[in-house]
Amino acid sequence: MPDDLLKDFNPFDIFDAEAARLDRFFSGLDEAAWRRPSRCEGWSVRDVLAHLAGEELYNHACLDGTVQDLMTQLASEGVGGFNDFNEWCVEQRGFLPVEDVLEEWRVKNGETRRRMRGLGADAMLDTMAGPYPVGLQAFHYDSEYATHADDVGAPAPAEESDDRTFWRVAVGRFVLAEQDAKVQVEQTAEQIWTAVDGASATLSYPEFVEATVGRLPDSHDLDPRIVSVLRCLA
Repeated sequence: MPDDLLKDFNPFDIFDAEAARLDRFFSGLDEAAWRRPSRCEGWSVRDVLAHLAGEELYNHACLDGTVQDLMTQLASEGVGGFNDFNEWCVEQRGFLPVEDVLEEWRVKNGETRRRMRGLGADAMLDTMAGPYPVGLQAFHYDSEYATHADDVGAPAPAEESDDRTFWRVAVGRFVLAEQDAKVQVEQTAEQIWTAVDGASATLSYPEFVEATVGRLPDSHDLDPRIVSVLRCLA
């Protein structure tokens, strides 16, 4: 079963660790660093923070069981779909002091993490896709936070690198299976073999992670068919 891929990892501990990594990084930035471009096309480091802060509106709606109410509210303001929502979150905070945006994210995300841990992995959340287990939703948040930490250059100590890569590989493989992606994925002790539509490739663990979150560089020689199907978390 796909869930077996995640059985050795605690999604709530990972969520806390990745949030703490971002908090430490954001807390030490000066004005120039906030304006620096991130890996998210068109977004600065400050924009990534604004996105994370705004996203808590959705996270709390999931916890409160009010996702449809939120979607109706956003639609009335001309916001449709997650891409529009993400841009709207950034725009809404564009003229606020960055210290206020950081505090908003810190407080609201802290509440999200506490409430999710309190519910437990097997409880169900209201989401745009329907009821979904809290633990699995936390793994999705884990991946997003790790990806955005890398996007803005938040450092990950060398001693955390292997464990961080292992859980990200597991989450990527789980989501591919969950989505019934039409790709073969086989994991060995050091590499990931993938195949789709007659194309195949062997990737390192970090390359596989970058592929699942849509962060492989344009210069990478991976077949576009494989690039497309592996992108499942961004």
